[in-house]
Amino acid sequence: MTWTLIHAQIHRTIRDRHLIKPKQRLLVAVSGGQDSLCLIKLLLDIQSKWQWFIAIAHCDHCWREDSQANATHVENLAKSWHLPYHLQTATQPINTEATARNWRYQALTQIAEVNNYQYIITGHTASDRAETLLYNLMRGTGADGLQALTWQRPLTENIILVRPLLEVTRHQTEQFCQNFNLPIWEDSTNQNLKYARNRIRQQLIPYLKENFNPQVERSLAQTAELLQAEVEYLEQTARQLRLEASAKGQQGDLQLNRRLLKTIPLALQRRVMRQVLQEILPDAPNFEHIEKITALITAPNRSQTDPFPGGAIAQVQGDWICIFQMKNEE
Repeated sequence: MTWTLIHAQIHRTIRDRHLIKPKQRLLVAVSGGQDSLCLIKLLLDIQSKWQWFIAIAHCDHCWREDSQANATHVENLAKSWHLPYHLQTATQPINTEATARNWRYQALTQIAEVNNYQYIITGHTASDRAETLLYNLMRGTGADGLQALTWQRPLTENIILVRPLLEVTRHQTEQFCQNFNLPIWEDSTNQNLKYARNRIRQQLIPYLKENFNPQVERSLAQTAELLQAEVEYLEQTARQLRLEASAKGQQGDLQLNRRLLKTIPLALQRRVMRQVLQEILPDAPNFEHIEKITALITAPNRSQTDPFPGGAIAQVQGDWICIFQMKNEE
């Protein structure tokens, strides 16, 4: 086996960031594209140092005419490497990038649960991290969205999603595949400019490289890395403050101590309120939801919000913000 700089980098990243423990069962998501082929090759090459059990999973979205041939291609690769192969095929139409992503994670988690894999490994790169930052920035997200592609996150109590390639660019994975003659499956949808991420990849990133910063992908990925640590700190601090500020009313309704909340910075006020709303709203709270309940921290007595989705209302009662469900009138 040829040991390259990227082998050393990935081995060091996994070790220093404590991404994957030795002697674990890994389910590696392989689309057949350059990033996932680079990933599986690297993991197989360093496997002896970690004593992992490695298997391949492929998700067939059925949105391309060649998707079945793509799945067979990945299956043949798994056979050539003597690896277990798991295929999940979509049974419902998948029309958007978001729907595809959600289905993929559900499918991978299901395979991992049934077959007792502790880790799901994906081939997201620094380039993906840069694109995600730009995509979410233009949608109006906060710091949480800008650092959305993290090194690892729990999918269930026993399954962890890991992304070991977040410091490797797509140019590097392409070069790696060429150096090792890996048979890349070219996904025609990657060229389809109706998808926002493809426009970012094919048009925006090249423009930024040419006109602003040739290393823009690395710079944006580093920004995401910095934001990740800051978001983790702010979320932990807000969680502790929320516990300190929370109480139960006589009717079991949630109450928040305004006197305490007034003493903390606005950034933490917003995070506390977002965490509260995440527990009571049917869907993720948006900027307007968070702003209108945060405004109650300094609002006059008896001020209240209009109903949130699901019917909850927040009202100022002295030193407390009381959150309760509106009763349906017959």
